Amino acid sequence: MKMQLTEIANAVGIEEVPENWQEITIANVEFDSRKVQPNSLFIPLKGQRDGHEFVENAMKNGAVATLWAKDHENVPTGYPVLVVDDPLETLQKLAVYYLGKINPKVVAITGSNGKTTTKDMTAALLETEYNVVKTEANFNNEIGVPITLLNMNANTEVVVVEMGMDRPGQLDFLSKMAQPDTVVITMIGEAHIEFFGTRDKIADAKLEITHGLKEDGLFIYNGDEPLLRERSKQVEQQQYTFGSSAADDLFASNVQSARDHTSFEINLVPDQTYEIPMIGKYNVMNALAAIAVAKAYHIDPAKVGDALKNFQLTHNRTEWVRGSAGELILSDVYNSNPTAAKEVLASFSQTEIKGSRFAVLGDMLELGEQSDLMHASLANYLDPKLIQDVYLVGTHMKALEQALKAKYADDHIHWYTVEQENQLVEDLKEKLTNQDEIVIKGSHGIHLEKVLSGLQNA
Repeated sequence: MKMQLTEIANAVGIEEVPENWQEITIANVEFDSRKVQPNSLFIPLKGQRDGHEFVENAMKNGAVATLWAKDHENVPTGYPVLVVDDPLETLQKLAVYYLGKINPKVVAITGSNGKTTTKDMTAALLETEYNVVKTEANFNNEIGVPITLLNMNANTEVVVVEMGMDRPGQLDFLSKMAQPDTVVITMIGEAHIEFFGTRDKIADAKLEITHGLKEDGLFIYNGDEPLLRERSKQVEQQQYTFGSSAADDLFASNVQSARDHTSFEINLVPDQTYEIPMIGKYNVMNALAAIAVAKAYHIDPAKVGDALKNFQLTHNRTEWVRGSAGELILSDVYNSNPTAAKEVLASFSQTEIKGSRFAVLGDMLELGEQSDLMHASLANYLDPKLIQDVYLVGTHMKALEQALKAKYADDHIHWYTVEQENQLVEDLKEKLTNQDEIVIKGSHGIHLEKVLSGLQNA
């Protein structure tokens, strides 16, 4: 972004400002004082600590102005301060203003699984013909979405916005803020079922992403999901489905998985094979969602194949890395839920291998009363002939440990508390060789990235 501080003040409802503010140009906004860049506008938000405590630090790091909540006393006087009712609401208001100023096409993506991967794929396809900005990392909430919008340059033609949710009404708010031209729902799973109770209610909440969809917009969704098929009747805008069935507008066939890639064909382009640098049929579904967006934006089909094959995946999403013993590690440590875990285990079990396979599985959080049952259900996707040892981390994984005793010998099932992750690393290092493979997957709150890091360090 690039705006005069005077324009920003006016955009958020502050009309009378000092004349010298016209000489101050804001190049970006930031709410973390440690990440402030030159010419930043600092946004002091309330988290575990109050962001107002870090204003001085932000100014030392390069910020040239700050917001300040009017219910906070001792307003600073040594630099430009915009006194507002609520800094978060002001950030959101500024994002809406800037969105209208730049006026790009907006693609909004949500789903219980796959939204970050789909976002990355979609941006890669659109970048072949447009100037594109996308959500960085998982900045997909009430703070992240406006930050994404304010990260646009003046020449941005399309912005790809990931939208997450953990409660009803959240996607309604985010969608109405971003006013998308295209919305995508990747799938309905069990993520956050603790807060919603049923998959039906999760589907209701996911459909909120269509609430801000422009009248001439496009709704793209997974047509294999009955809950979405049923609810799509509530949406008046144009619709397009993807999936694995001939009943879908776009569907895949001849799906072939290898260790580091998956190939497939689609009904729209006969005799052409597409490839993605990831394992799993579930990631083919994410690719189909991205291809559907690309079709809507008239991307040259000849460019789609190369862009999918070479797209850059957000860190820690089903990526292969090497451990210190030379073992191959399938890292998927950012998040987990039953649907995603089952898909990863199914794909991992089919890789070509000379040695043994090992699985490290951490608790899947926010599953509510059904948690033990859902953890135990993973036993159906663990076969001792295919995955020789299973390492479980966290309280909820006790249920899976019990379920596995009907299939695995006791010395091939290993359970640890979260505090015992260092011991887990040591136990794994004693067994792993350069012929072996290991998958690591768990909810982010279990922090299995520590296990990954431990295995990578000699």
